[in-house]
Order: sequence, then C-alpha cells, then structure tokens
Amino acid sequence: MATPETATRRPDALTLEVVELIGSVVARYHEEYEEAAAGHALTGAQAKLLSLLSLEPLPMRKLAQRLKCEPSNVTGIVDRLESRGLVERRPDPGDRRVKLAAATPEGRRVARSLRESLNFAREPLAGLSVPARVALRDALRTMLT
Repeated sequence: MATPETATRRPDALTLEVVELIGSVVARYHEEYEEAAAGHALTGAQAKLLSLLSLEPLPMRKLAQRLKCEPSNVTGIVDRLESRGLVERRPDPGDRRVKLAAATPEGRRVARSLRESLNFAREPLAGLSVPARVALRDALRTMLT
C-alpha cells in the first residue's frame, strides 16, 4: 500500500525502464494479435471474443465486462461471428431467459490457430533458462495480484 511519502517519490530509473519494456512487449503483442486476426479476416475485437468463447460459453453481459465494452457492441460482434459459423447462441441451462454465446467447432479451430500464430515471444522466451522463465512468470503474476 502506498503511503503519502512513497506516493510522491519519483520512480527510480530501473522501474521506469521496466515499465517502458512492459509497454513495448504489450504493444508488440497487440500488433501481432491484430495481424493474426486479419489473417483470419477478423478484427481484433472479434478475435478476442472468439478466444474467450473457445474456453467456455458466456452470456453477452459477461462478454461485455471481459472485453470492457458496451453490451450492444458485443451483440454486433457476435452477430458477425455467428454469420460466419464461428459462434452460436444457445439458451443458458441455468436460466432459459439468458442467451449464451458459444464457439462452434470451427470457431474453436480458428481460435486455436490464432493462439498458435502468436509467436513473437516464443523464440526469445525459449532462449531463457527454465528458472529464468519461472522467475519472469512469478514476477508477472505478482504484478497482477
């Protein structure tokens, strides 16, 4: 927890460099993700939604929360994916008033292909020792909790 004293202290050079490097990694990830999505004639938002649905069917409201967008945007994205046979709507077995969006077998195949094509970090990570990868993973997990 930041105290008033630590909150006003300027970050050190190492922290600033790490933040800059994280920003560069995130930017490269998004760039490659958009290229991979375009390779499947998808927008980035469509690819992200399809990736989420390849893990489990979700109600539209939850999709909107996870994508941090309005439910009406999710409806349009699902409509376009559904017209391509990548997503389907089904009733929620727990509440038949709610519709779930779910990836079709073809949608799961496309989502898997998207994941497999994201390789900008694979070679550099493979060049790290297992202990170095474990340390990086643990540091990133710590940052996210």
